[in-house]
Amino acid sequence: MTGKTVRIGGASGYWGDSYEAPRQLVEKGDIDYLVFDYLAEVTMSILVRAKAKNPEAGYAVDFVEFVMKPLLADIVSKGIKVIVNSGGVNVAACAAALDKVAREQGIDLTIGTVEGDDVLPLEDEFRSEGVVEMFKGTPLPERLASANAYLGAFPIAAALDAGAQVVITGRCVDSAVTLGPLIHEFAWTSSDFDKLAAGTLAGHIIECGAQATGGNFTDWRDVADDWHDMGYPIAECSPNGTFIITKPKDTGGLVSRLSVGEQVLYEIGDPAAYIMPDVVCDFSQAVLEDSALNEVRVTGVRGRSPTATYKVSATHANGYRATALSVITGFDCVDKANACGKALIDRTERLFERDGYGSYTKTAIHLIGAETLWGENVSPSGKLTRELVLQIDVAHKRREAVDLFSREATGTGLSMATGRGAVGPTGRPKVTPIIAQYSFLIDKARVPIEVKVGGRDIGFVLPEIFQADEDARLNNAPVGSFNGETINVPLIRLAVARSGDKGDAANIGVMARDPEFWPILQRELTSDRVGRCFSHFVRGNVSRFELPGMMALNFFLTEALDGGGTSSLYLDSQAKTWAQILLAQEIPVPREIANNMPDGDFSTI
Repeated sequence: MTGKTVRIGGASGYWGDSYEAPRQLVEKGDIDYLVFDYLAEVTMSILVRAKAKNPEAGYAVDFVEFVMKPLLADIVSKGIKVIVNSGGVNVAACAAALDKVAREQGIDLTIGTVEGDDVLPLEDEFRSEGVVEMFKGTPLPERLASANAYLGAFPIAAALDAGAQVVITGRCVDSAVTLGPLIHEFAWTSSDFDKLAAGTLAGHIIECGAQATGGNFTDWRDVADDWHDMGYPIAECSPNGTFIITKPKDTGGLVSRLSVGEQVLYEIGDPAAYIMPDVVCDFSQAVLEDSALNEVRVTGVRGRSPTATYKVSATHANGYRATALSVITGFDCVDKANACGKALIDRTERLFERDGYGSYTKTAIHLIGAETLWGENVSPSGKLTRELVLQIDVAHKRREAVDLFSREATGTGLSMATGRGAVGPTGRPKVTPIIAQYSFLIDKARVPIEVKVGGRDIGFVLPEIFQADEDARLNNAPVGSFNGETINVPLIRLAVARSGDKGDAANIGVMARDPEFWPILQRELTSDRVGRCFSHFVRGNVSRFELPGMMALNFFLTEALDGGGTSSLYLDSQAKTWAQILLAQEIPVPREIANNMPDGDFSTI
């Protein structure tokens, strides 16, 4: 198929994404491949717990029962191939369940599987070798619950080469489900670095479903009327590595330079060194062009040779947690809620001392409705709200201590604040185990990847890692001072933005709306400024990276999420809301530019 383009539909951004996405893409998308990403880091911890309770569990059951079962006949009749990481921590069980569904429908389905990402059997070796966490240098926890290497796309391509119609994997990088089909269709090799990087970016854009087609978009008013029928993303890819992002015709949403650009910036670190198993990508010079209505052409992606290691995402038990919720209303609402939260924590700490439990590992008080996420950026109205939800989060090494908190959270209903009522689930706060994440690197040679098609081992061998000539990094010229008077305007007038998480780090990508605004962003939006904006969260460093091809900046904030994932007590443990906080910041703009800016509808900023 080297003479034609390949259309790949992104049908899932997480386990729980709408079942209408794959249906829409199958029925309206005219696609060659349907790809799914289910495995967020938090999802892996859920699957680990599920398999511990039931050896036949540990995979995304929704994929088999609610996606493939009703659509399988249509998928097969249209010749659509499916790539999915729904295997979680039990790939074989997922494949067996899908095979059973196919046989029940009288369909002869060739299923491929990719396994080998589970490196937990090497735990003792890791311990003896003195493995440390790749970001913080902390030693290996006492006992791991899981350890999975992020595999790449070549095993998926090998399964397709061997005739698989569906390929099910465990842990792989999100973009591999898209890059694998492109390697297969276009016979890309392990030294085609620029093409592999472009295919990776295509996968990165469509891996989060409708986020590329107007979902979670800064300019939400442009798409809100279509939220009921959002279109899902399609990457139309060419053999030379260029691609177009679009969506099925007659569906809602928006595909534009800004909507796609936000997704390019989502959850990345250094855009010139985006490390994947198959290639190190450079997105800094990528160019996004509105080539037609709801079509964006992407060019200028570069790549270089990959590293010799895989990243391993491990999990381990790290105590217990609970969350207590109350609605607080009336006079002096903010002060009253703070006092109530502090009193409950002080009371239980006193009882812990009596019972010999020791102190909490951490606590948090959130005032939802009083701009609790905004820190020092809170508005006057946030301080004066007359109704809010008080959320108290606690963590402790011992379950008995969190059980005590749960009892007291309910038992103090008549002994603390007036104007306090129940909210959320009835009964005592639920006590749950904390499954924390731990990341480290492992040599690729130590990960024996097994690819099977139709139950037969095809003898996969990882391609040789070639070394590329390293390109010199672009030296961005400093931006000089502005002449004349300036006017402060909210950043949202100049840019769109999106934020997300990378373990315990957060990223915020900011993209200029117009070339005229790009020098302003370069000059005014410094890492120091962003660090001050989020000083109530960030304990580490803030780095700034430029993407001049897109007229964008990416900020990477370390030690920012209280451990991240399931171990964080932050209200927003994945930094999904942070872009909105940054967009409200006032930026000085030359008067002549400010006077010509469209007003927009930003009255709530």
